Amino acid sequence: MPTYVVGVDSSTQATKVVVVDPADGSVVREARRAHPEGTEVDPRAWWTALQEALGEVGTDDVAAIAVAGQQHGMVLCDSDGEPVRDALLWNDTRSADAAHDLVAEFGGPQAWADAVGTVPVASITATKLRWTARHEPEVAERARSVLLPHDWLTRKLRGDDAEAVTDRGDASGTGYWSPHEERYRPDLLELAFGRALDLPRVAGPGEATGRGTGPAEGLVVGPGTGDNMGAALAIGAAPGELIVSLGTSGTVFASAEKPTADPSGFVAGFADARGRYLPLVCTLNAARVLGVGAALLGVDSDAFDDLALAAAPGAGGLVLVPYLEGERTPDRPDATGTLTGLTGANGTRENLARAAVEGMLCGLAAGVDALSDVGVPGERVLLIGGGSRSRAVAAVAPAVFGMGVEVLAPEEYVALGAARQAAWALHGEEPTWRIGRDAVVEASDADREAARSVRAAYAAAAG
Repeated sequence: MPTYVVGVDSSTQATKVVVVDPADGSVVREARRAHPEGTEVDPRAWWTALQEALGEVGTDDVAAIAVAGQQHGMVLCDSDGEPVRDALLWNDTRSADAAHDLVAEFGGPQAWADAVGTVPVASITATKLRWTARHEPEVAERARSVLLPHDWLTRKLRGDDAEAVTDRGDASGTGYWSPHEERYRPDLLELAFGRALDLPRVAGPGEATGRGTGPAEGLVVGPGTGDNMGAALAIGAAPGELIVSLGTSGTVFASAEKPTADPSGFVAGFADARGRYLPLVCTLNAARVLGVGAALLGVDSDAFDDLALAAAPGAGGLVLVPYLEGERTPDRPDATGTLTGLTGANGTRENLARAAVEGMLCGLAAGVDALSDVGVPGERVLLIGGGSRSRAVAAVAPAVFGMGVEVLAPEEYVALGAARQAAWALHGEEPTWRIGRDAVVEASDADREAARSVRAAYAAAAG
């Protein structure tokens, strides 16, 4: 009798599949398939990657599946449910002007924050709809529905004719679903696109949405969710714990009892996959900053860590503002990175490496402050994601965040969250297993003092 569940993380870079024992959350098999690069991708490439990964792990002993996908991506479909263009991904910034226009047209940032918890920026789905309507009217004319990446894959798992479903977590990142009201805002959808589109049904947390077909034949299919919501579902952070994820993007988020509304646009007031809320700050530039720093210095990641750890806090006054791909938070889509404070005395390889690590972390520390400003204070940071595996990041983080830091063991947290949801859909209740935790590295007085100095220098340089 099938006993395992499958969790899928369909991220920007790859499909990651884990086969999990729902009794204790242990991973028994896993597979990965790369995605095409770029900020727009044919969704069928995700489906191919998912089919191949499922074929590698096998599903004969699997009973349920769920997908957590990259947030915000726009999958416009025709009347047959086929994509009418490549999906515009979260990190495609061409809709920045559309975001500014939508904010003004609806009455300003406070009106948006009150309506949907989030002030639109280029990453938000609604802005991509506006861009398409303006710049590709022939494509817009063919569109009959709009889905998010995980919505599209969840439907593919259940068959092309299946009802389209989403969840409240991923829906809350579209700009036209309200966490405050727990409903779609068709007025905002029409403001963005110029007319109505069919939208997926918002399934309840842990709801079984049907049975799979094809590579998921007979499996119970969960509603799926967004990637950040999947990670939060896996980790189960306690009050006062802030999750900082260092992947392609950087995110700071926490579980909250009430929805948030930040008119500054810094905090996105998302819902989560559990029936609560997930206030979140997202930066475009995270782990890639470390890679660029290592490339500039002509070293591998281990040597880069050694260089950064050999420098003192503050890098001798050298400050890197790492807007390498523009930036989402703050909303500066056309910005570039800057290196300031360079002198003959501090112009060393060690200081440059340290400045790269501190700059990346300072952008996220500003997110910690922003969460506190909307009533979600933190007492410790939980570090996850590829960037958290850097020895330099783990060591420097307490001296940037100014609080205790726990680096969680490397795990596919998004996929594990999806597996948790699949088990929930299968058994009708959320599993009780929890991710293993390590000891917290507490911040010293010296760390807290360094954090004030480093972050003040960064704030001055970022402007």
